[in-house]
Amino acid sequence: MKKILVANRGEIALRIMKTARKMGIKTVAVYSEADRQSPHVKFADEAVLLGKAPSSESYLNMEKVISAAKETAADAIHPGYGFLSENAVFAQMVEDSGIIFIGPKPHAIAVMGNKLAAKEAVRNYDIPMVPGTEEAITDVDLARKIAQQIGFPILIKAAAGGGGKGMRIVDSFEELPEQMNRAISEAQAAFGDGAVFIEKYITAPRHIEIQVLADSTGHTVHLFERECSIQRRHQKVIEEAPSTVLTPEIRTAMGEAAVKVAKACDYVGAGTVEFLLDGEMKFYFLEMNTRLQVEHPVTELITGIDLVEQQIKIARGEPLEFVQEDVSMHGHALEVRVYAEDPLDNFMPSIGTLTTYKRPEGTGIRLDDGFEEGMIVPIYYDPMLSKLITYGKNREEAIQRMIGAIDQYKIEGVATTLPFGKFVCEHEAFTSGAFDTHFVKNYYSPELLEKQYAEERKIAALVGLRLYLENQKILKTPRKVPSLWKKSRS
Repeated sequence: MKKILVANRGEIALRIMKTARKMGIKTVAVYSEADRQSPHVKFADEAVLLGKAPSSESYLNMEKVISAAKETAADAIHPGYGFLSENAVFAQMVEDSGIIFIGPKPHAIAVMGNKLAAKEAVRNYDIPMVPGTEEAITDVDLARKIAQQIGFPILIKAAAGGGGKGMRIVDSFEELPEQMNRAISEAQAAFGDGAVFIEKYITAPRHIEIQVLADSTGHTVHLFERECSIQRRHQKVIEEAPSTVLTPEIRTAMGEAAVKVAKACDYVGAGTVEFLLDGEMKFYFLEMNTRLQVEHPVTELITGIDLVEQQIKIARGEPLEFVQEDVSMHGHALEVRVYAEDPLDNFMPSIGTLTTYKRPEGTGIRLDDGFEEGMIVPIYYDPMLSKLITYGKNREEAIQRMIGAIDQYKIEGVATTLPFGKFVCEHEAFTSGAFDTHFVKNYYSPELLEKQYAEERKIAALVGLRLYLENQKILKTPRKVPSLWKKSRS
């Protein structure tokens, strides 16, 4: 494998290219007209324009991406995450074109891409699952019967969904018809598939996921867990590794379950198995993401394993160089997703020009980004600007480094979620580890963040005033200048 086309943009495209360069592999960038000046385009050895800014005319156009790979004689395509990364049709098209797809086989993507099919695939592997329907439904009367059997609250979810789309929590029979119709409509709009299913809603869950790696010989290992419970609108915003609540016994059990899930669909490559953990420390299989996760850096930092490098090696047909007993974790890592969103305005997208963009630096700080000062944040794509990651010998050190890194990170021109990230890192519920997926609902409000702003401004003003007053106390005397009068007379 001498050349890889990265079918993505922004920070993940750049991150993949850096590992490829480290491995001596050339890279090809693809880009839309909106991304012509993006760092990933400049970093790559070659770049191909796909089309206009909308994703449908650029990054989601399968024929154009494959044509770009052929045009540049790329041996392989890495899809990153999002866009075409979990599209089984695209993976098959890549293979049919004689190009290596750096990811799982189309069959695995198709099975795990449908939540009901995924549950069916793992049903015989003795993996705990949340009670609910075994097939998609659209009938409200049937939904009522199922809800009566498993009890409220229930969760309606899009069978082909992800990212919180097509998802509704229902607390009573009265809400059911409207919420079900909304879920079906949203699922149809987002995924072209209105199928939904129902499961028991776990009221105070933690969202724990396990990273797995599997080679083409069937050898599969897990790389421990990531805690992803800090979410807003069912979308992860802060992740860490390891989790604060897992015992060694539960960690081992979840890891073994994740390996079974991967084997259930003959998985090859890097993947993530997601679980819900309830208040009694019982875990339930949720879904499998058949791609590299946004939050993969925290796993890399605690294990010392480059996941992109492993993806490439596996795609080249190489066996894993380690067994489960070789994998260990050290220290603690934390990731804050930095979005161009306004946390004071219900996290609404913030579009504009990055008039100031200063990256944080220091020991234990990693920044995966794809923007530079002066760039415009386009409206066409996900508003994530970067991923800010910190590492420490323990969780407390990682958190303190994150707070310091957030203070260093200067972004002007658009609103960002950096203040929200700091709010979370300083909140007692987070620092104590006593939180679940309802953290934002239970503890966050724009008013509380505004109050934090006001307190910080007050402290800054008081510090400035004290420095001014202390400076005034210093006796100022004129600087003595040697007289030249005598010298001039002589």
